[in-house]
Amino acid sequence: MKVSRTIGVIFLALAILPLTISCGGGDGGSSTIVPEPTQESPEAVVITIGNLTDLTGPASVAMTTINMGLEDLVRYYNEQKLIPGVRLEVLHYDGQYDPSKDIPGYERLKEKGADIIFTPVASAVIALKPRLEADRMVLFTVAPSKGAVEPGGYVFAVGSPFSEDLGYTLLKWVAENAPDFPKDRPARIGGAFWKDAYGHTLLTGAEAYVKDHPDQYVWDGSHLTGITFTWSTEVEALKDCDYVIPPVPMNTFVKEFRDAGGKARFIGTHAHDAFMGLIDDGNLWDEINGTLFLRASELWNDEGTTVKLMKQLLHQNHPDDAEAIIREGCGYLTGYNFYVMLELMRKAVEVGGPQSFGSEAIFEAAESFSLTIDGVERETFTETRRISINYLLMYELRAAEEDEFRVPPLWYPIVPAPDE
Repeated sequence: MKVSRTIGVIFLALAILPLTISCGGGDGGSSTIVPEPTQESPEAVVITIGNLTDLTGPASVAMTTINMGLEDLVRYYNEQKLIPGVRLEVLHYDGQYDPSKDIPGYERLKEKGADIIFTPVASAVIALKPRLEADRMVLFTVAPSKGAVEPGGYVFAVGSPFSEDLGYTLLKWVAENAPDFPKDRPARIGGAFWKDAYGHTLLTGAEAYVKDHPDQYVWDGSHLTGITFTWSTEVEALKDCDYVIPPVPMNTFVKEFRDAGGKARFIGTHAHDAFMGLIDDGNLWDEINGTLFLRASELWNDEGTTVKLMKQLLHQNHPDDAEAIIREGCGYLTGYNFYVMLELMRKAVEVGGPQSFGSEAIFEAAESFSLTIDGVERETFTETRRISINYLLMYELRAAEEDEFRVPPLWYPIVPAPDE
């Protein structure tokens, strides 16, 4: 039987999460301290991860589950004592996906004792970059743009490519591998997104590929708008395309697009399939049949090491909700990105000891950091390299199974978009 999921249910679940203490902030936001159980001695050094996220705003559907994955993986590291002499804690700040709260959120997290910052919010990375450098504070992210990540700088992108490169590589994969790619003419392609940093840079990378390969594609425009859930103007502009990069979340767009007669195949990324629960709620499987998702890590139906670990933690910590969370999409599997972050933090502690943990220790650990999983060197940092991922994976959605399936080539190297 299919599990029904609505935004209201997710908000309710968030409100009653155990071990959560919420307090209001004078800047209009809120922070949430999540104490993590540990078997460490009282002498263990506490390292606090400040999480600038969205708990109640337009991206909260996916980020609620992402936050849950972070809490569970941190709990696992504490219980298994995977970073000896350290107890990890998580501090959340609700930025509500509002750029005006990025800087107040950072300052609140720092005030509350955050040792490093994590955020999946692309706009926050750009806004905070000068402050990170002034404060010598490391920030980890999973939605980086090239303007936010500098060689040797304070922003580390864990397990995720530059969004420009993601858009560029997405179009290259489609041109080389999609069986329906036109043989006798360039394919028409365009995209629609909220006017945020991720959408802008993803479409910028896609448009750059079109510019470099006019024999393969014709660009029908980057249609960026404020936060909206109606897309009639953008649908009308894109309905004659062969391929369309839809907004995130994409449920209302794809319904309007198909209702308007649009036949294009949708193509997207791991940001898109974090919201599959909304596709299920709207029974839109047929509308997105054949959609291609270029991802940074495996999905639930794979057998990789990190997928097995996240499945174990999900069923262990949320047995009554596990199947619903799996059906929601890939949000909880952001645990892969957190795994990369925690492994770099673990190496930093090994290099300098718990008492010396900080930005300089992370820089030193990153100089020779390499992470091989299931025989593949998936992630690499160096003295200057601040984006670690080496390969991407492509999945295709099949409406009959209401699921995504990996398609070859299994490990696809990232193709960098040219600098502007």
